[in-house]
Amino acid sequence: MLIRKLEDKSARLSVVGLGYVGLPLAVEFARAGFQVTGLDVVERVVNEINAGRSHVKDVPSDVLAQVVASGHLRATGDFSALQEMDTVNICVPTPLRKTRDPDVSYIVSAVEEIAKHLHPGMLVILESTTYPGTTDELILPLLEATGLAVGTDFFLAFSPERVDPGNPTFNTRNIPKVVGGTTPACTEAALKLYGATLEKLVPVSSTRVAEMVKLLENTFRSVNIGLVNELALMCDSMGINVWEVIDAAATKPFGFMPFYPGPGLGGHCIPIDPFYLSWKAKQVGFEARFIELAGMVNSFMPRHVVEKISRALNERGRAVKGSRVVVLGVAYKANIDDVRESPAIDVLNRLLELGADAAYHDPYVADLAAEGLELQSVPLGDAELDRADAVVILAAHGDLDYDRVLERASLIVDTRNVYRGKTSPKIHRL
Repeated sequence: MLIRKLEDKSARLSVVGLGYVGLPLAVEFARAGFQVTGLDVVERVVNEINAGRSHVKDVPSDVLAQVVASGHLRATGDFSALQEMDTVNICVPTPLRKTRDPDVSYIVSAVEEIAKHLHPGMLVILESTTYPGTTDELILPLLEATGLAVGTDFFLAFSPERVDPGNPTFNTRNIPKVVGGTTPACTEAALKLYGATLEKLVPVSSTRVAEMVKLLENTFRSVNIGLVNELALMCDSMGINVWEVIDAAATKPFGFMPFYPGPGLGGHCIPIDPFYLSWKAKQVGFEARFIELAGMVNSFMPRHVVEKISRALNERGRAVKGSRVVVLGVAYKANIDDVRESPAIDVLNRLLELGADAAYHDPYVADLAAEGLELQSVPLGDAELDRADAVVILAAHGDLDYDRVLERASLIVDTRNVYRGKTSPKIHRL
C-alpha cells in the first residue's frame, strides 16, 4: 500500500525539524508533487514558513513561497498531525554534551511523539547524524513498544543528511543519498520515497552501515584538517609559509589531496561527528586515539589564532588589552550565515577575556548571541578600518573588499589565506 502511494504521489509526507536539513528536504518533496507537513517546536519557524519566508539560506523565499501557496507544504507545531502521515523524516539536532557524550534527547523526543501516532504502513527515517546502532538500539524499541512489528507493520530506516550549506553545486536533490533499512522491506520503502525526488540513491545493507558512512565522511575531513593544522603550527614555528607548502604539494597528480588549515572547525558535523564515533568505540572497548588527537589539534586552533594576534600586536608595541580588534566573518565558513560551533565565537570570547575592544563584521550575521556573546555586526567603513589595531579574517566571505582592508588596516591576521600571493608587512598568516 505504501509503495503504491509513493509511486502515485498520494502519500502524505512529513519532516520533523525544519532547520538546515529538514526544510530543504521538505521543499524538495513538495516540489516533486507530494503533500508535505513540516513539524517544528519553534513557533516562529512555523509561522515564517507558512508565510513563505525562509530562514535557511539554501532555500530561497520565492521557492518556499511557491510550494506553500500551491498547498504542497505547510508547517505546524501540532504533532497530532502525524496520525495522518504515511512517512516521517526525522531531521533534529544531535549536539554533544559538555562531556562530549552524544545528546540524543532531540531524537528521543521526536520518536516518542511519532510512537503516539504510529500506524500500520508508516515509514520512519532518521536523518540526524548519530552513532552506529542508534536506529536499531534506540528508535526501534520505542516504536515496537506500540505492538507493531518492523518490516511488516511499519518501516524504519536511516539515511544520513549530507547537506553542505552554501554549496552552489551540490544540494539536497543531487547529493547521492545513502539508505539503510532495518529490514530489506524497510530499505525498499525508503528507496521508493527518495527515488521519487532525488537523483541518485546508494542502498547499503543495514542502518548501522548507513550510520557509520556519515561518521566516516566527516571523521576523514576532521583528521586531515587536524593533520594540516598541526603542520601549520609546525611551519609557524619554523618560519615557513604553510600555504605555499600545500600549494606546491597539490601539484602532485597522485597520492595527495590538499586540505587547508584554519582558525578551527565549525558547523554541526565536522567538530561533532568524530566524537560520536570515538564515544561509541569506547562502548565496545576500542580507543579511537587518532580521531581524538585530531580533535585536540583542531580545538586548539582558536587559541593559536589569539596568540598570533597577540604576537602581531606586540611587534607593534601594543598589548591585546585595550586594542581594537575587528574580526571579519563569524560564520563557520565563507558565504553562509551559520555560526554553529564557529571558531569565531571562541576567538572573540578569548579576546574579550584578555581585555581587547573586540568587534566583528559579517554581511551574513547581523547579531551574534552565543556562549555569552551579545554582539552586533559593525559597519566596515574606512573609519572602522583606520582605527582598528588589528583586523582578523576568520571567514573568507566573497563579497568583502579585501583590497580596501589591506589598504586601510594597519595590521591583518589572515587565517584563510585571502591574500594568497601578496606580501606586505601588514599581513600575518596563520
